[in-house]
Amino acid sequence: MKSNISGDDAKNSAVVSNSADAGDLMFFGKVGNAISRVTTAIAAARDHLFSIRHEDGYWCGELEADTTLESDYILLHALLGTSDDVRNAKCAREIMRHQNEDGGWPIFHGGPSNISATVKAYFGLKLAGYKADHPVLARARERILAMGGVTEVNTFTKIYLCFFGQYDYDAVPAVPPEMILFPNWFWFNIYEISSWSRAILVPLSIAYAKKPFKKIPDDMGVSELYVGGRENADLHLKWSKKKISWRNFFLVMNHMTHWFERVHVRPLRSIAIRKAEKWMLERMEMSDGLGAIYPAVMNSIIALRCLGYSLDDPQVIRAMDEFEKLGIEEGDLFRMQPCLSPVWDTAYALFALGEAGVPADDPRMVAPAEWMLKKQVTHKGDWAVKVKNVAPAGWYFEFNNEFYPDVDDSAMVMLALNKVTTPDEGYQHKSVKRAIDWVLAMQCKDGGWASFDKDNDKMVFQYVPFADHNAMLDPATVDITGRVLEMLATYGLTQKDPAVRRALSFIRKSQESDGSWFGRWGVNYIYGTMQVLRGLDAVGVDKNEPMVQQAAEWLRMVQNADDGWGETCGSYDDPNTKGVGPSTPSQTAWAVLGLLAAGDTRSESVQRGVSYLLRTQKKPGTNNAGGWDEPQYTGTGFPRVFYLSYHMYRVYFPLMALTAYSRAFHDVEDAVLVGKV
Repeated sequence: MKSNISGDDAKNSAVVSNSADAGDLMFFGKVGNAISRVTTAIAAARDHLFSIRHEDGYWCGELEADTTLESDYILLHALLGTSDDVRNAKCAREIMRHQNEDGGWPIFHGGPSNISATVKAYFGLKLAGYKADHPVLARARERILAMGGVTEVNTFTKIYLCFFGQYDYDAVPAVPPEMILFPNWFWFNIYEISSWSRAILVPLSIAYAKKPFKKIPDDMGVSELYVGGRENADLHLKWSKKKISWRNFFLVMNHMTHWFERVHVRPLRSIAIRKAEKWMLERMEMSDGLGAIYPAVMNSIIALRCLGYSLDDPQVIRAMDEFEKLGIEEGDLFRMQPCLSPVWDTAYALFALGEAGVPADDPRMVAPAEWMLKKQVTHKGDWAVKVKNVAPAGWYFEFNNEFYPDVDDSAMVMLALNKVTTPDEGYQHKSVKRAIDWVLAMQCKDGGWASFDKDNDKMVFQYVPFADHNAMLDPATVDITGRVLEMLATYGLTQKDPAVRRALSFIRKSQESDGSWFGRWGVNYIYGTMQVLRGLDAVGVDKNEPMVQQAAEWLRMVQNADDGWGETCGSYDDPNTKGVGPSTPSQTAWAVLGLLAAGDTRSESVQRGVSYLLRTQKKPGTNNAGGWDEPQYTGTGFPRVFYLSYHMYRVYFPLMALTAYSRAFHDVEDAVLVGKV
């Protein structure tokens, strides 16, 4: 057993003992009371979910991230010469309120200080006008030096520092634009790296080639963050102790690239920059900015300015508008989101409401479904480089991102559409059929599904020097594969289908020795295990199979003493901490959903998990009544580098868990009545 419910959670929850709750919820105990309480909770969550729907029919909760976004916001405007003192002050206050006691900044709620986030925060505060002797900066500086100084930050941070003369271009990993010239059949080309890395690196390569420089006053710099002084610091990347290694191979290539830079031997540079510019501008169309994600949009703005586009050029104005749309201003604070999640949130909200019994033809369900259908992709994007003979389909995550539909969103949208009947059923059916064909074509050779690309899994590329954002590749993952299986089963595919059989083989091979599965897109093993168990259940895998029961036993073993489940983002750094962390509503819901999918309708673990959700639900008369509080980050951007708090996870996942529990309860009760149990 692990952590107990915190004091704050206890004060905000109903004053009921754990044992009393669990007793009331036992299947063969106080049945009437259990049904009444769960039914009431479902109704409250359902009403709350409808209450936060946008008037245009969709849902879109906030995506909360770490302070690197606010730091970069200050940095970008300083680079462009468009800084606003009032906005900078609001960003600075947002940054400072997240500082750890040791002086650094974390990349997830309650996490340890991270060197890159801390250096960015320090520099951002300086650009916002704070002096080195300010107590916040003094504490941060001490922590940064203790962590090794500014030379320990990641590549993107180093390059951003170069823009202001705070790091040396000659010492950062080279990001040459010539890489865009490699043909698609070549061993290394831009389509062999993940879609998000592609969108981030192509504009960054333009900036690297142009090497912008913005002079700032010395007292705004970060020279004091170099251990032993900048003049004595070794700014270059460290060689691997293993002489013959992929890291050293790529470092040799990096040194050669820098040498060509120094002697100005770049015969293809102008051609590469023109192609990179064209590639970038094409993908800014039909999109909420390049890739519709914060770092790519930011880098595209910098690249456009490096290419000579003026601040009043339509392309720059549009990119800046998309960038600013990610901001949230509340009182004296300002924060940025990494992107917007309307398709994802709408799909999950609809699915949860459909599961909770809202009629398929309810106007409140039909309008969001029609909104989603309009978002289906109709143009080929980057995915088509490897998947040539299939019509464009699928859905993306954001409002507009035509070049980058993803398998996970597409599967979730189709699960949601199965809960709704739109007036034009024929069109709905054709849209789903086309999307299923697209998803099947995206299956990787190992049997699993990745997010944006197919067979994007050349693991050697993780050793490329500029790949230290730990997201260079987009390999197949079990969490997405589990969701796809659930979707395919919903539309009639079974274990007899070759695609399903290959997926099951991939899942079997990927199971951890303790029974859990890794979660790439949610934190972490609790999420991955839940997604797989739901997929296995949907396609009819025998619940008595060892892999199913071993997974269920792992979930029961990591339940917290307060009846919930929790796992921190730290489990990506240290798998020994898998399943360890303060209880959260979303992760508790995942565990309950996983156990129920494994056929566990009798154990105390399920009863206690539901008890936790009932106890922590916001009560009538409180803010967000019917929802749940959850400060922890349970979403994953890049493992070990970037995490998210999806504000709607705390609503639709608990609703799904309570509904699944209620349905399982009735199934067991009916079985008892007919003598099957």
